[in-house]
Amino acid sequence: QVQLVESGGGSVQPGGSLRLSCVASGLMFRINSMYWYRQNPGKERELVASITSGGTTNYVDSVKGRFSIFRDNAKNTVYLHMNSLKPEDTAVYFCATYWNTVQHWGKGTLVTVSS
Repeated sequence: QVQLVESGGGSVQPGGSLRLSCVASGLMFRINSMYWYRQNPGKERELVASITSGGTTNYVDSVKGRFSIFRDNAKNTVYLHMNSLKPEDTAVYFCATYWNTVQHWGKGTLVTVSS
C-alpha cells in the first residue's frame, strides 16, 4: 500500500530555515505529482507547494520566494526547503499524492516558528 512518511519538522525562530522530507513507497514515485499541504487547528488544509513528475513547481502566494519544493526520484523523496520562516508558517505539514485515483496522505510533521 502507499505510504508517505514526513520528517524534518521542529521549532525555529522567525527568519530561520527548515527542510522537510517525505519518503514515498508503494507507488511509482517518478510518475507522480507530489504535494505539500499545511494545516492549523480550526483551519482548512492549505496547499503550499506541488511538483509534477517533470519537475514543474507551483507555490501558494504566501510562500513564493521563501519555500522550494524538489524531488529525488532515486530516493523516492520529495523535499520542502523553507527559508525566512514566519510565525504564520506554523502548522502541521503533510505530504500527499494520488495513486489509482485515491489521494494519500502522510501523518504530518509539526513546524513551529516562534521567538
